[in-house]
Amino acid sequence: MIRHCSIIDRYAFDKVYMCEVPNLNEAFPPCNMRNDCMTQQSTGEPSLWNRLLGPRDCILLEHVCGPGKARKLKALLRAGPRPLLHFPPKETVAAIVTCGGLCPGLNSVIHYVTETLLQNYGARRVIGIKGGFGGFYDADLEPLELTMDAVNGLQNQGGTLLGSSRGGFDLDKILLFLQKHEVTHLYVIGGDGTHRGADKIAHACLERKLNIAVAGIPKTIDNDVDLLDRSFGFTTSVEAAQNAIKVAVTEATCNLPNGIGIVKLMGRSSGFIAAYATMASGEVDLCLVPEAPIVLEGDKGCLPHLERVVADKGYAVVVVAEGAGEELLGASAETDASGNKKLPKIGEFMQAKIEEYFAKQGKQCSPKYIDPSYMVRSVPANASDQILCMQLAQNAVHAAMAGYTSFTVGMVNNKVVLIPISLITATSPRKLDPYGRTWERIISITLQPNTVPFRPVKGAAPREPEH
Repeated sequence: MIRHCSIIDRYAFDKVYMCEVPNLNEAFPPCNMRNDCMTQQSTGEPSLWNRLLGPRDCILLEHVCGPGKARKLKALLRAGPRPLLHFPPKETVAAIVTCGGLCPGLNSVIHYVTETLLQNYGARRVIGIKGGFGGFYDADLEPLELTMDAVNGLQNQGGTLLGSSRGGFDLDKILLFLQKHEVTHLYVIGGDGTHRGADKIAHACLERKLNIAVAGIPKTIDNDVDLLDRSFGFTTSVEAAQNAIKVAVTEATCNLPNGIGIVKLMGRSSGFIAAYATMASGEVDLCLVPEAPIVLEGDKGCLPHLERVVADKGYAVVVVAEGAGEELLGASAETDASGNKKLPKIGEFMQAKIEEYFAKQGKQCSPKYIDPSYMVRSVPANASDQILCMQLAQNAVHAAMAGYTSFTVGMVNNKVVLIPISLITATSPRKLDPYGRTWERIISITLQPNTVPFRPVKGAAPREPEH
């Protein structure tokens, strides 16, 4: 007889700690209207929510069990509609702002936030803030009235209807705008730096006794906001990068002798796009990311590796993240409006080093450099990201209507949850684990030398590191 289940006592945990999300009910009297109407039907009875969530419905953050794992676990509040509303829907005025660089899915989030507010909750008004945080007070950037007509079909377009920019954060001017326009919900779409600004707005609203819910929706093409399974736009970008890699393969195979295609992809401090594009392609021979040091020559050198690959199959393909190679090129002291370091030109550097190395070996080579950076971030969201954008947008609205504030919404362990903004900004931007499964897979398919310092393998007998 086959046993299907058994009890594993040693994996049991002691306590679960909820990561609490602030709620405006603690500072302001709620309207306590029942949230019993998903949408008004044109005929017949209204359609009701199938499930309403309670204040302690949660998703475990650390879901992998095993010997040596922590016995005290953290949990995140599960996202979804709540039984009682904090804000009267017909008095709700919402503002939406997009900040930072472009990312596939921005227009999708705008569409679905607006749709959920107007169609499902019957909000009074939705305002679009143009040009990022600066649009709250720039006289040349008039707010945009977001109606269903204005956002119809918007989800199928790349970019952002509202425009975006870096910097421009002025707390007092932003609060003046919110008060002037009687805003009760603010939806801030951006990365970890933008979320730090959103957190400041939320806390300032509480300090000044402004009954305003501030909701973040994490946007980063680099997939580097911590705790999330993935951020919206990431899978679209990886998919779009495949076209650039295919072009690199064509250039490398057709430019003789010893053709080498070099593709630079986005990834300021983390190599997720480069790594996942490499895995999705199966045609890449060398993947360079910020988390693994670049060694040019010697036993672990990437240049001798390329020489071996070219000798074996006649060509090679390289994918490099824009933030890789800081240990070779040095860190720039210059920053952009968001405080991000300006990056050295690693793609051109690698092209020059490849040419130089092959010339030293007395061999010709034809490296072709391709930079599709803006092509992978300006395209419309693919089907997977469209669904994710819809889930994030709807659940951000549900939470704000219930009075939650200073939170962001994200997919964790394949469930949409509410995360205190302070929790994700404390550890973002996250990095690719150089000792994790993803980097292990990269090494296994490219067969490139692993330049990550040796660390004893978990669960294996110790061995002496190579010298």
